[in-house]
Amino acid sequence: MNEMILLKLGELVLKGLNRRSFEDKLQANIHRRLNGLGQFRVYTRQSTTYVEPMNADCDMDGAWEAMKKVFGVVGLSRARSCEKDKDAILAACREYLDSQLRSARTFKVETKRADKTFPMTSIQVSQYVGGELHEAYDNLEVDVHHPELTVYVEIRDYAAFVHADPEPGAGGLPVGINGRAVSLLSGGIDSPVASWMIAKRGVALEMVHFFSYPYTSPEAKEKVLELARLLTPWCGRLTVHVVPFTAIQEELRRSCPEELFTIIMRRFMMRISQEVAKRCGAKALVTGECLGQVASQTMEAMNVTGAVAALPVLRPVVGLDKEEIVQIARKIGTFETSILPYEDCCTVFTPRHPRLRPILTEVEAAEEKLDVDAMVQAAVEGIERVQV
Repeated sequence: MNEMILLKLGELVLKGLNRRSFEDKLQANIHRRLNGLGQFRVYTRQSTTYVEPMNADCDMDGAWEAMKKVFGVVGLSRARSCEKDKDAILAACREYLDSQLRSARTFKVETKRADKTFPMTSIQVSQYVGGELHEAYDNLEVDVHHPELTVYVEIRDYAAFVHADPEPGAGGLPVGINGRAVSLLSGGIDSPVASWMIAKRGVALEMVHFFSYPYTSPEAKEKVLELARLLTPWCGRLTVHVVPFTAIQEELRRSCPEELFTIIMRRFMMRISQEVAKRCGAKALVTGECLGQVASQTMEAMNVTGAVAALPVLRPVVGLDKEEIVQIARKIGTFETSILPYEDCCTVFTPRHPRLRPILTEVEAAEEKLDVDAMVQAAVEGIERVQV
């Protein structure tokens, strides 16, 4: 069949002297996603990455679905390669796109001639192929403005390719090209979306989840691990650092003013996450905080929370409203799991009247009653690492 997958690159083509490192990272990520689907050749030419099956045993349908979730790709097409000859191109169109050509009512042909030595111009190729297809298919009429089907012809250095309308890719940058971060993953809607958004900017992730057994159930923990599994097609293999958080929350309930409980709890989460970041070489923390959504997400509260972190705190969803976040959650497949009715550690110990605008000095004074370093160290030593 000579079928392959063409991946159109996005921001990568705008890079300068370091463009090669972006392309190498993308190809490495593609190879990992194709693992177990067969033997493929992956290479990049003229702002396009080619995924070419090496034998008939390759799972093209599986590869196609995997490539839709590779960050760094803005569009992808299943294409047929052929000789750089006008009649070979026409034959490839008729054979490979026959079902689409028979079902469409209007069409056009769009040609890109990257090989300028080809004797026909792009317009001439489109006119020739379009005219022959119009003659061969009685159901087709030409519509150059709003066609149901666009037949794409690409004439490149080593071959010509024909394909139908491309599908949108995941966009963004290859995961890992912008370093590593630790993402605080709860069982809610926001934090998986925040993780996905920062991975889209080329950041590899380590996940941290705070687990308060017996106040939160094993099912709640499994829900979070499932959320991490749902993110792996986009982010790659993930390690979830499950932090035992019960002792800290019980001590805070005994020793701290109730209205400051949530903000002090979140400061401990930041401290512990930063310790995890140091151990795994991460350079930032990622949270699902959204400005004004809950009491702990006012500007004053986020300032007090972030004051304990020496690393940058990235908040990808901070400016989105809830419906926008839900739309992304549905798109990436995490929404239905996020709304399962298992409480996490944040909801179990929620105070009746949390402080909306905490003052840093007041919070620090409340923490003086605590052996902060020992509490953090005990939690870090008890971390369970789960690979998903």
